Amino acid sequence: MSAATVRPAAYLPRIVDGQIDHYLKLFGALEITGTKWAGKTWSARAHGASISYVDRGNNPEIAQSDPTLMLKGETPHVIDEWQIVPAIWDTVRHAVDDAAGEKGLWILTGSSTPHKDEVAHSGAGRIGRIRMFPMTLAESNDSSSQVSLAGLFSGAFEPCQAQPDLQALVELACRGGWPEACHTPSRDAQIVVREYLRSLYEQSIPSLGKSGETAERLVVSLARNLGQATTLSVLSKDVLGAASPARRRSGKDGESESESAIASEKTISSYLEALSSLFLIEPLKGWAPPARSPKRVQTKERRYFADPSLAVAALGMSPASLLDDWQTFGLVFENLCIRDLQVYARALPDVGHTPVRYYRDDSGLEVDAIIEKADGSWGAFEIKTSEDKVSQGISSLLRLQAKLDENPLAKMKKPSFLAVLVGVAEYARKTPEGIYVIPVRTLGP
Repeated sequence: MSAATVRPAAYLPRIVDGQIDHYLKLFGALEITGTKWAGKTWSARAHGASISYVDRGNNPEIAQSDPTLMLKGETPHVIDEWQIVPAIWDTVRHAVDDAAGEKGLWILTGSSTPHKDEVAHSGAGRIGRIRMFPMTLAESNDSSSQVSLAGLFSGAFEPCQAQPDLQALVELACRGGWPEACHTPSRDAQIVVREYLRSLYEQSIPSLGKSGETAERLVVSLARNLGQATTLSVLSKDVLGAASPARRRSGKDGESESESAIASEKTISSYLEALSSLFLIEPLKGWAPPARSPKRVQTKERRYFADPSLAVAALGMSPASLLDDWQTFGLVFENLCIRDLQVYARALPDVGHTPVRYYRDDSGLEVDAIIEKADGSWGAFEIKTSEDKVSQGISSLLRLQAKLDENPLAKMKKPSFLAVLVGVAEYARKTPEGIYVIPVRTLGP
């Protein structure tokens, strides 16, 4: 296709656009990954000059016989859904080597990750990778963006007024951040999301050699345990039922462990990997000071969906039922906030591969989100649905600060900010304790 037909006429600017521009100057090729329907192809087209659609017509067979044909076109050339023919990856990698340092030649998009055995080389140093999420509230113009995450790191903050509209917030969580549904009523958007999940169970998961029925049960279990560090044992009981104790073996520390339970947990682990490869779920890793602390890899991951509307659809809920179930809405709202923070944090300058984490220690103290930059500066968010829970969030943040101040081994910088991200509140403000209270519909990058 020519450049005139590649660039979408009605493209809504995305926060990731700046990162795409930057990476095209750094790498010979760029891969944009993320869940289906998040807008990857449109963003790639907005930055590309020509395009090949690997998933259309007989292109899969053509690409399989000669992957180099998918690279033909004016650069930057977009190769959409490249993972259908994994050989394209190594073909691009070799082409980048042959280009002798030329940058910004190809943009690859993919909504799943090929098995590692299907790709010969990681592409490190040649192909940059960008993770894309559904639209944030700032991108869909449902946040005023008067409070900037980058501004919080630099000390820039101005109090402002928000719209404390609970009904609207619930509708936004159910509608989700899907670009083609950003102006759709939540009831209609949920129909589309439920069809999205049905397609995943009937097509995407079976294409990976797994059972759609088992995957569906696991997705429902993850939605029930949204944002929790749920163990494989709990998930396997939800999905597969209690393991048979008929055959047992000796485990660690002399404990007896059911062999069938071990097999069940391996099964669940493989299904979690499949859902992650489709970018449906978003694990959140643990955080601990200092940066080399082993607890960063030892702390169990929390699991969220790429978009809160997926959890609502998996549970078969609606705005009305969420309003009647405040506890479940709290979990869905937390998923919405984590989605937005993932996008805003990745737009910061000088961030690492995992800019958003959570904190939990042996005393039971938890903080929902830690945003950390590569230079060691960091900030923390507690997430609360409404103003009446703000004091609890402030208490947790002050406890975290006190623990770090009392621990000389932490070797951490003072936080750039501590904040409560709240759903229903009228004002973004700074409390006497120095904690920011920020309605989510005022936050932006």
